[in-house]
Amino acid sequence: MTTFRESLAPLRHAPFRHLVTGRVVSLLGNAVAPIALAFAVLDLTRSPVALGLVVGARSVTNVLFVLFGGVLADRLPRNLVMVGSSVLAALTQAAVAALVLTGTATIPLLIGLSAVNGMVSAIAMPATAALLPQTVPADLLTPANALNRLGGNTAMIAGAALGGILVAAVGPGWGLAADAATFALSALAFALVRVPNVRDRAVPRESTLHELRVGWTEFVSRSWVWSIVLAFMFINAAHSGGMNVLGPTVADHTIGRSGWGTVLAASTTGMVAGAVVALRLRLRRPLLVGCVSTLGFALPTLALAELPTLPVLMIAGFIAGFAVEQFAIAWDSALQRHVPADRLARVYSYDMLGSFLAIPVGQVAAGPLAAWIGTRNALLCAAGVMVLGVLGMLTNRGVRHLRADTPVTPAASARQPAPTAA
Repeated sequence: MTTFRESLAPLRHAPFRHLVTGRVVSLLGNAVAPIALAFAVLDLTRSPVALGLVVGARSVTNVLFVLFGGVLADRLPRNLVMVGSSVLAALTQAAVAALVLTGTATIPLLIGLSAVNGMVSAIAMPATAALLPQTVPADLLTPANALNRLGGNTAMIAGAALGGILVAAVGPGWGLAADAATFALSALAFALVRVPNVRDRAVPRESTLHELRVGWTEFVSRSWVWSIVLAFMFINAAHSGGMNVLGPTVADHTIGRSGWGTVLAASTTGMVAGAVVALRLRLRRPLLVGCVSTLGFALPTLALAELPTLPVLMIAGFIAGFAVEQFAIAWDSALQRHVPADRLARVYSYDMLGSFLAIPVGQVAAGPLAAWIGTRNALLCAAGVMVLGVLGMLTNRGVRHLRADTPVTPAASARQPAPTAA
């Protein structure tokens, strides 16, 4: 257990402060956006199938472009990649907001803009994940990851509550406009992040295909990495279909739209509490604890199926948020310690590709599955898939035994030449 002062040590570093500021601002708007977009589509069509197509389009382009984002983030200064993606995201969300506010939105237009926004997000995600270890010394990685997530989750609490209020009071269009504004502000914060480039300028650039092969080699060389990613392929698909598609549909007939925003806020409150606890703890095997905790991630989906009342859903959401935060902080710290710094974004991109690969399937299939077997049964199936995914990753020995006191792996270019393409 560390002292409170020691837990805040990463904030002494200006690049870390700017990075966290940018994430907090963007996540404040991003917490509003899913609520606003979901109810904008439901207002337009009353169809969970249409909602699944809109949110699924974003996920499809996330999958298609995330590997390119990893290569880009290992080639270029990562803060500049984040600035450019934030500006583009602001423009796409502003266009969606304008369509909704003017009453000119159509499902094909929303699908197209969601796809573009997903592409922009895919380019930014590996850079965002890989930039953090450049902003603090190696011995501060765990508290830095905890503080980073604590700040983001706190913003999401306010954003989720604000999203429910905005949608109920003035309509979903204004929530989407708020998200566009926060992306613009976050671009300014990311522009202030100043860190050294992890790539050795003396090493010549290889082709994109070669760099993807190098990243793949790093990814598959650690069984605990690919086994967790494989499990989350199923966990995330089930969760997104249950919570992003069927959740708002159930909420519309039970707890109401503002109630759904409150449930999402309770979930992020749990994430804040989880980050606070993780900030103070020093576990010998944090990845094992994080993976076991992920069992709680299935509780909101189960509650939607069995007892969709506001108190039950809020409690389930809080527990799920707390649980998943233990995993997320342990996972980020493990990757940052064991993967060379100049290949980290590419490994993150394979992580994201695998984790997100089946999300569009889950989102698009949720509506038809609910129509076939009933919403309750579809939600129970989703919860079951999530539990099986957690049990699956616990079968890996590396997951069970990876320790937190392993030294940080240096940049590959600083210890050995890059392997040549096969």
